[in-house]
Amino acid sequence: MDVLPFLMLPVAFGLMFLGVQVAFAMMITAVLFGLVVFGDKVVHQFIEKIDDLSSNFVFAAIPLFVFMGAMLEKSGIADRLFEAIHIWTRRLPGGLALATIIMCIIFAASSGVIGATESVVGLLTIPVMLRYGYDKGLISGTICAGGSLGTIIPPSVVVIVMGPLADLSVGDLMYGMVFPGLIMAGLYLVYVFVLCLLRPSYGPRIPPEPGDPRFGEKVLITLRNLVPPVFMIFAVLGSILLGWASPTEAAAIGALCAVGLTVLYGQFTWSGLYDALIKTLTITAMIMAVLLAGTLFTGVFIGGGGINTASRLIQTMQLDPWALLALMLFVVFLAGFFLDWISIVLIFVPIFTPLAVQAGFNGVWFCILFLIIIQTSYLTPPMAPAIFYLRAVAPAEITIRHMYRGVVPFITLQVVTLGITMAWPGLVTWLPTVMLQLR
Repeated sequence: MDVLPFLMLPVAFGLMFLGVQVAFAMMITAVLFGLVVFGDKVVHQFIEKIDDLSSNFVFAAIPLFVFMGAMLEKSGIADRLFEAIHIWTRRLPGGLALATIIMCIIFAASSGVIGATESVVGLLTIPVMLRYGYDKGLISGTICAGGSLGTIIPPSVVVIVMGPLADLSVGDLMYGMVFPGLIMAGLYLVYVFVLCLLRPSYGPRIPPEPGDPRFGEKVLITLRNLVPPVFMIFAVLGSILLGWASPTEAAAIGALCAVGLTVLYGQFTWSGLYDALIKTLTITAMIMAVLLAGTLFTGVFIGGGGINTASRLIQTMQLDPWALLALMLFVVFLAGFFLDWISIVLIFVPIFTPLAVQAGFNGVWFCILFLIIIQTSYLTPPMAPAIFYLRAVAPAEITIRHMYRGVVPFITLQVVTLGITMAWPGLVTWLPTVMLQLR
């Protein structure tokens, strides 16, 4: 049994823990093991992988979605959305937190860029919730969990990266994630409402004020502030789900709509456009560098017989298919404590997806389970990128302890979503099947 490919994982992880950046750690490992396994012929394999990556038009959606998120930061849309939503939820228990989650859902369905969503929403809502005496743990958990919904609610940059690696249609993955994403978001809303209903001190109701808008004024505010973003969501997400546009084409439409919103709201400036372009270039270069490194890494792993060895090992272990599934998801969950999402996707999706399919599971369903597990990686320390994003925008009075305490219930809700999706695979497989028949 050839165990050499499996030594690539500890070598790559060792380099990462020594402080080598993820992209370079995976590239170094791929080159070293590629030379050992294939000799100088590995150069031809690397050239082929680079050509495949650079010619895959699906990845063109990445810079477009990133630009879309960067422009939404400049548009002033967050203030207007919060006003339009909060005027309806302010009398409810935890109304500010509920409005925050709903706003995160809308942002997630707009661009799926998690860091941008959390930063914008955090800067806007934290001062308001603190002013009304909301529990600091609830504030932290709401923003961290809500801000990371862009992974499981389409359109999702994670899915655009995952699809080609899993050899699955990005469109099918986006169809498949609709219901699990809505279930997770719905569980967040129910949890916040019930918690604040039972413990009013966690999220006090806001009392009536003399200047509160009347019903007609609320409707006008909602139409003015909510309709343009909803139109943008339909233009992006609707065009994908209805089969009118590919993810890349929909991302281009969304980028144009984001610029249009900044103009509509009077927030457009040339300096803002320049900043958005620079941010897009930086983030895209990071993602593509790690993506290239991961492609070379998995190419050597698979070419060296890693998948075949893993299949024989599993046959030797005689694992039940569900035990194998649980083992793979548990490995991904543990990896989420130490690695960011793109590293997890690049390392494990090409390895685990063929094994799941060989075990008799639907590939799209497995990848959606994988996505739900990735959701937990945003909230689990020590990496916990959602907490790092929040730390960057939160005042000193909200401590790391508040943040860790606040995310625990939401991690539990993510696990509940995972259980529901595992118990009813039709939540994932039904919509892709229906849309295939309608095409």
